[in-house]
Amino acid sequence: MSLFWIVIRQLAYFEESMATSKKVFTREDWEKRLNDVKIRKEDMNRLVMNFLVTEGYVEAAEKFKMESGTDPDIDLATITDRMAVKKAVQSGNVEDAIEKVNDLNPEILDTNPQLFFHLQQQRLIELIRNGKVEEALEFAQEELAPRGEENQAFLEELEKTVALLAFEDVSNCPVGALLDVSQRLKTASEVNAAILTSQSHEKDPKLPSLLKMLIWAQNQLDEKAVYPRITNLSTASLEDPAV
Repeated sequence: MSLFWIVIRQLAYFEESMATSKKVFTREDWEKRLNDVKIRKEDMNRLVMNFLVTEGYVEAAEKFKMESGTDPDIDLATITDRMAVKKAVQSGNVEDAIEKVNDLNPEILDTNPQLFFHLQQQRLIELIRNGKVEEALEFAQEELAPRGEENQAFLEELEKTVALLAFEDVSNCPVGALLDVSQRLKTASEVNAAILTSQSHEKDPKLPSLLKMLIWAQNQLDEKAVYPRITNLSTASLEDPAV
């Protein structure tokens, strides 16, 4: 977060002071500018806690709370329940996931028809994956078709899912990706976001967004100056520019 604001401030400075040529900064000068910007440790701790809570690292969040004294903005016990729902979807136990969501908060699915449809769609995918053709057709007709009649987007998704039944070899099926693990992960992520929203918590962690903003800021600054850039976000090490 501190690096992002550093780059933003430098960008604003250059836009005001430079008109034609790029200014060249040495590593020493650039590092001095970085060190001159002070960020409160409490702010950084909250950023870390936000990531741990949002991504569901409950044990790490508990340890970080003890070590840093940073309180999370939600009850850490709810993370365990949320992760149980996510794990159930990722393993294909969608019925169990739906029950767990309703135990947490029945309004989540009652007020989010798209999420409920996608969970039911995932149930249909799991039936097809397990070769339960008759059960899959019955489930699609009774549970999903009525929702498709009310929503054109749902109908199109239902038709794509049922199309899986027409192919013995799904590798040749144009919608075969529905059987990939990535589809489970997508549904699990959607459920996770809905639960977080119901708990008045951001559905996405702040850290990845800040890193994207840092990349954008550096790209903007590249037009104004030559300076040591951060190219490896995992290490945040500075690399000298090619002058």
